[in-house]
Amino acid sequence: MEELTFVIEKEQAKERIDKALASFESEWSRTQIQGFIKDGHVLVNNEPAKSNYKVKEGDIIIVSPPEAIPLDISAENLNLEIIYEDEDVLVVYKPRGMVVHPAPGHTTGTLVNGLMHQIKDLSGINGILRPGIVHRIDKDTTGLLMVAKNDVAHVSLVDQLVKKTVTRKYTALVHGRIPHDKGTIDAPIARDKKERQSMAVVDNGKHAVTHFRVLERFAKFTLVECQLETGRTHQIRVHMKYIGYPLAGDPKYGPKKTIKFDGQVLHAGLLGFIQPKTEEYLEFSYPLPENFTNLIEELRKQSLIIEE
Repeated sequence: MEELTFVIEKEQAKERIDKALASFESEWSRTQIQGFIKDGHVLVNNEPAKSNYKVKEGDIIIVSPPEAIPLDISAENLNLEIIYEDEDVLVVYKPRGMVVHPAPGHTTGTLVNGLMHQIKDLSGINGILRPGIVHRIDKDTTGLLMVAKNDVAHVSLVDQLVKKTVTRKYTALVHGRIPHDKGTIDAPIARDKKERQSMAVVDNGKHAVTHFRVLERFAKFTLVECQLETGRTHQIRVHMKYIGYPLAGDPKYGPKKTIKFDGQVLHAGLLGFIQPKTEEYLEFSYPLPENFTNLIEELRKQSLIIEE
């Protein structure tokens, strides 16, 4: 792996070096960084780093990570629910709590492990860790994903994402009562300069557009449908926070005291795209999971009590 250079900013000053580096690269754990330091792969201002060093503003840190050992990704019978499949593509439902693809320290129980067991052929463009994976949804988000079974289909699906012709609609529960019935959030997204493991709306970020419409209002929450025009990391979560209505169940981007739910209340329920070979438009939907519908019913009851 090529060497990486980082410059310490004012808000990171006085942090221990492993914490500072982990904020730059979210895929590195602090234990892994300490290993880099111990093995001489980290320089601070061209001098070997010490494990307990506290960084200063303007420090130049160079990391030369050792070559990664290929992960042994095995097929697992996870009983994935395949919604649609033909010779080129498939649509699969990802349940809450499942990671899409393997990563160092997390090599089992992912969607990819399950796909390798159930599907004979998957595209290889994204390498051995992400066979067939065209796009992702967060671990605690439920919903539909399209998967490529060959490289030609993979290129077509990615091109559709780039050209914004893929239909992706999500149902989300957000804090607060949104007064207007619909809106568009056009705000660029990039990694948060202060919290490097989070994303944020920043001036020089990547173009990001989310359309939303209100489905139902409750006493302290609003149920909305969000349609993605672009697909940035954590886009809906960041955009809804930006306009003052963060997702329920999401203390990362919203209030620490949020609704009791196993992760953000977000469901990727509708997915549409053009079949790469036949050029037919295909569209699929998946109902809200039971815990989501139960939550909505409870909020309806609470709203009725308050109104009475």
